[in-house]
Amino acid sequence: MRWFSLNRLTGVVLAAGLGFATSLSAQAQTPKAVVELFTSQGCSSCPPADQFLEELVADQKDVVTLSYHVDYWDYFGWKDTLGSPVFTQRQKDYAKSRGDAQIYTPQVVVNGRGHMVGSDRRSVKNAIRKSSGMTVQVEAMLDDNALEVQLSGALKEPGKKADVYLLGIDKEAVVEIQRGENAGTTQTYKNVVRSIMPIGMWSGAAEVFRLPRTALKMFDSKNWAVLVQTNSGEMPGEIIGAAFYDK
Repeated sequence: MRWFSLNRLTGVVLAAGLGFATSLSAQAQTPKAVVELFTSQGCSSCPPADQFLEELVADQKDVVTLSYHVDYWDYFGWKDTLGSPVFTQRQKDYAKSRGDAQIYTPQVVVNGRGHMVGSDRRSVKNAIRKSSGMTVQVEAMLDDNALEVQLSGALKEPGKKADVYLLGIDKEAVVEIQRGENAGTTQTYKNVVRSIMPIGMWSGAAEVFRLPRTALKMFDSKNWAVLVQTNSGEMPGEIIGAAFYDK
């Protein structure tokens, strides 16, 4: 497994016209919301939130749900088999962007903005319900040579730019936890993010980003998600476009 930092890559993404390709199946082409759960196998408070996320995956087809495993619980007897400092940094960047220093598990961030306890079903569902939806449509095409991501729509703040991320996803992971606060339990995790890579910046005009197949080989995952996210001073902002794809 190779993990990618959130620093922008250069020389990887090329604008290109669409050639012959196969359209990927999207779970939610224009989803209402993106729910990101920060969790850990070493956190005794996390299983209820993991279960709630599983329910959202099954019931909320208009929501993109993602699970990030952080690594700061690894020092309490069990190293998270799905964890990465990259995801811990993403959570820290969210806190810095908000200016509240609130970093904890289980934590849910909705649309890159408000946060709440991941097992607080009412608060999470209210945040989803109040979401105004995505303003950017995301479509992907996959052929023998490349993955092409096509964006259309508009930025809420003209003149600014948004980062485009490609995420490698495992739709399910079953883990037998042998030590730590959840020792002796078997936990099931849904839509687990295994890698995240920036593939370009979007200025608001209709555009296609092209990622060569050779770059895709760095991902071990069988499924993909695309996020379009505003940025402020290099910190993540509002998610304005998203899609979850099955290969």
